Amino acid sequence: ASPVPPAAAHRRRLRPSASGREVVSQCLKCEINQDRPMGALRIGHSQGNLPRHGSKNLLTPAAAAISVEQVEVSTYLPKGDMWSVHKFGGTCMGTPQRIQNVADVVLGDSSERKLIIVSAMSKVTDMMYSLVHKAQSRDDSYTEELDKVFEKHMAAAKDLLDGENLARFLSELHSDISNLRAMLRAIYIAGHATESFSEFVVGHGELWSSQMLSYAVQKSGASCSWMDTREVLVVKPSGPDMVDPDYEESEKRLEKWFSRQPAEIIVATGFIASTAENIPTTLKRDGSDFSAAIIGSLVRARQVTIWTDVDGVFSADPRKVSEAVILSTLSYQEAWEMSYFGANVLHPRTIIPVMKDNIPIVIRNMFNLSAPGTVICKQPANEDADLDACVKSFATIDKLALVNVEGTGMAGVPGTSSAIFSAVKEVGANVIMISQASSEHSICFAVPEKEVAAVSAALHVRFREALAAGRLSKVEVIHDCSILAAVGLRMASTPGVSAILFDALAKANINVRAIAQGCSEYNITVVLKQEDCVRALRAAHSRFFLSKTTLAIGVIGPGLIGATLLNQLRDQVAILKENMNIDVRVIGITGASTMLLSETGVDLTRWKEEMQKEAKPADLANFVRHLSEDHVFPNKVLVDCTADTNVASHYYDWLKKGIHVITPNKKANSGPLDRYLKLRTLQRASYTHYFYEATVGAGLPIISTLRGLLETGDKILRIEGIFSGTLSYIFNNFEGTRSFSDVVAEAKEAGYTEPDPRDDLSGTDVARKVIILARESGLRLELSDIPVESLVPEALKSCSSPNEFMQKLPSFDQDWARQRHEAEAAGEVLRYVGAVDVLNGKGRVELQRYKRDHPFAQLSGSDNIIAFTTSRYKEQPLIVRGPGAGAEVTAGGVFCDILRLASYLGAPS
Repeated sequence: ASPVPPAAAHRRRLRPSASGREVVSQCLKCEINQDRPMGALRIGHSQGNLPRHGSKNLLTPAAAAISVEQVEVSTYLPKGDMWSVHKFGGTCMGTPQRIQNVADVVLGDSSERKLIIVSAMSKVTDMMYSLVHKAQSRDDSYTEELDKVFEKHMAAAKDLLDGENLARFLSELHSDISNLRAMLRAIYIAGHATESFSEFVVGHGELWSSQMLSYAVQKSGASCSWMDTREVLVVKPSGPDMVDPDYEESEKRLEKWFSRQPAEIIVATGFIASTAENIPTTLKRDGSDFSAAIIGSLVRARQVTIWTDVDGVFSADPRKVSEAVILSTLSYQEAWEMSYFGANVLHPRTIIPVMKDNIPIVIRNMFNLSAPGTVICKQPANEDADLDACVKSFATIDKLALVNVEGTGMAGVPGTSSAIFSAVKEVGANVIMISQASSEHSICFAVPEKEVAAVSAALHVRFREALAAGRLSKVEVIHDCSILAAVGLRMASTPGVSAILFDALAKANINVRAIAQGCSEYNITVVLKQEDCVRALRAAHSRFFLSKTTLAIGVIGPGLIGATLLNQLRDQVAILKENMNIDVRVIGITGASTMLLSETGVDLTRWKEEMQKEAKPADLANFVRHLSEDHVFPNKVLVDCTADTNVASHYYDWLKKGIHVITPNKKANSGPLDRYLKLRTLQRASYTHYFYEATVGAGLPIISTLRGLLETGDKILRIEGIFSGTLSYIFNNFEGTRSFSDVVAEAKEAGYTEPDPRDDLSGTDVARKVIILARESGLRLELSDIPVESLVPEALKSCSSPNEFMQKLPSFDQDWARQRHEAEAAGEVLRYVGAVDVLNGKGRVELQRYKRDHPFAQLSGSDNIIAFTTSRYKEQPLIVRGPGAGAEVTAGGVFCDILRLASYLGAPS
């Protein structure tokens, strides 16, 4: 303690306060006014106990009539905002350098008075528990473990301290170790350790760490005292592994302690305390936070700062949700709920002492002093209550089992719930959550998996007669469950929170087993399969903390169409996020030989370079596994930009896993009918979407137009159109004196044809589009049911290469010229069309002739045109026309499907 100044330096006078109920003790020299309730004042007699500069004076009401100049006043415990309380965890105290860093932080705090609570050095508490366990198990190695504890602290002290402080600490350490060795020997002989013996042993870690810190602070010349909180904190047992503070007795002891050792800085032990009978005990596991809160309450501190190794409280476990955010503020109730549901925030009981005095708790990172941390306090009155702010965080508890007690004989029978939970209490099980219908027909509750066997057995014994008589139908145990809790104080006053939460879970294909929500609405709790828990956590967190609609996309086939799509996404993602709150993340790209994977999103400005530098060997199964399991986003989309039959064969499995599929690949919808029907049945029965607008007409709205007609009750009679942009280009340019082979070569050079033009000229591509439209119209046709007129001469079908085909094609130009002349002579043009005759259940693909005033004859370039003849559009068909080929429009059609999916998932329309 610093030297006590002479009494004359701080003479005081007493005067009544404005209320008349208090006496103001005023320092005549400093003119610092300090109000104190009259009942809290007392007379002191020793000049040596006078308070230091700026402290308060304790006098009894009777002293108002006594001249202050004639009395001496003892040191008392000041209370209020002059105090700041800091608690440093074991990680912060893990090494000598870290202890010195703690000392620097303490000295850097400008508060008038500081109370520092510290945990044992990291791992030491576990080592002390291990000592007790080994000693009572009669394991001789406890002596070696004790030597390691001694050596750890001796080495730390030698690194941190010097001179008299070092000698004093090592003397105390030797003495403590000698006492522990004797006590552990007694435990070893008895083969048993009482609770008080165990807690006495375990508490030494805090004694040593706090002593080292106090000496480190004193090295700077600061006024610092060391407190063994067993002399101050008094607790009483309140249940298994739980104690309650005796605030009144603790306050008396703290005042008595402070009168002996007043100092501006007090370094105190965390975790340990005493019973009313002065028997050493602890505040149980993780009790150092609790210590800080209790002491903060006793001195009415300005705030309690909990120093740890994270930047603050996260909105979700960052190990499970990589995009979890640091919360700037939390209410006491929110922090309470989060700690109950397993969030690594605070000891669950830490909130209680500070809450009654409205003392804020600040969570700070000792290793990142620039981070402001999270403030836990009374809920700010002006905080917005919109949907994005009302849910503060999500927490999960794993390894649970759900117990369901069900039976019609329970309904309306008083005491059923009491009987159930009395049986549970008898086996000492902890009930995490309860859900009950108002009729009492069914009661379910969650307990830890390790306790469920005992619970089930107890319930079967308790309700043996009811089960035999049929009044209870079953006592069912559902294993491998987890709890997801959404926590937020303002959920109670914000409509629609539950709807949004359950909508997010449904769209992530998560099945909810049970629900619980109290009338306070501080949390909404759902029970899920444990295997779904992380996915559910990510889905819920994404919905409330990221964009309203976040899509994780895997692109298969970065060829012409895929690359164009990626470039379109690159140019639009920022605009979509800003204007429509749609967050598009491409987290994987795979080609035939290599693939690129990312946890949070590929940089689309550099995806080609990254594909070359960071790509892995392509593996479609691993690619899909990465999309479905290894990232934080709940809405997963596979975009297949290939024409690969093998890729299309996986659509059913992907949809079944909850992965949405978007594709211009026609193979799935034009493949075997049974596979198509199975695929569509699954898609209609789930929340998983399958979009394929670009399979017919590239970017033209063909599929959506057809669906719109059918869904509004129209009847399709006939669909006819020019479905191939390639063949549209060829026949639009096959005019005048131009040869057929020259036009095909020009189309190939422009990129309108497939690498082998026979793939276009064969008519198979058009037939696939026809069969897709036929099936959309309700016809159950196979591709083989569509007669197709091939434009590939029979003699050229066996050509070994596209080059050979192109070299031999001119030999057939004369035949094509003849067909063109015949059509021109009749005032017609040649067009390659596909048609669906819905009334007769047929389809066909063939070369047709149309009059020059027909809409099909008036196309240009690579335009497609489709005419829908329906009951509503019978006299004048509904026509959709536009570019039907090219990477830009096809990729644009796929992009439109991505946005349509986002709209289905909740994005603004």
